Amino acid sequence: MIQFKTHIGLLQHLPGMHYLEVPQEVVQQLGTLKIRLHCTVNQALTFQCGLMALGEGKAYISISKKRMQQLRLALHDTATVALEKDDSKYGTDMPEELEELLYQDEEGNRRFQLLKPSVQRYVLNHVSAVKSPQLRVDRAITLIENLKTLPEGKEDFRAMLGLPPR
Repeated sequence: MIQFKTHIGLLQHLPGMHYLEVPQEVVQQLGTLKIRLHCTVNQALTFQCGLMALGEGKAYISISKKRMQQLRLALHDTATVALEKDDSKYGTDMPEELEELLYQDEEGNRRFQLLKPSVQRYVLNHVSAVKSPQLRVDRAITLIENLKTLPEGKEDFRAMLGLPPR
């Protein structure tokens, strides 16, 4: 586990996106930006995350307004962060509804496993984002059925949602 103090910043290129700055020394200790982590803030809230380059050897972890409210943090506040490597298969939780669908749908599972890890996480988070179990089932079915109609290697999340290309 790596622990450090940092501050809440605001990304200039993504208005409204708050972040926890990860100092250069911590990035060097981790050895890479391509790593999934469990991030614990102020010993109160833990979530799965990844690192994004910030420049000058530093990185950042985005933090949602909802999480900031839970932690009673605001822009420029100081926070204590603890990072641990996330060894889970996808770097985020697999919703039960999607897991069951992939268990039953061999081709859907094969196509899901071919997706880039970042797209897999996006699918998992999209399905998990709703509270209703039936809506999670509906989202899972829509995404996987649409995925199976797309050419391999040309998967696009908008198309998986059933939306037209931009």
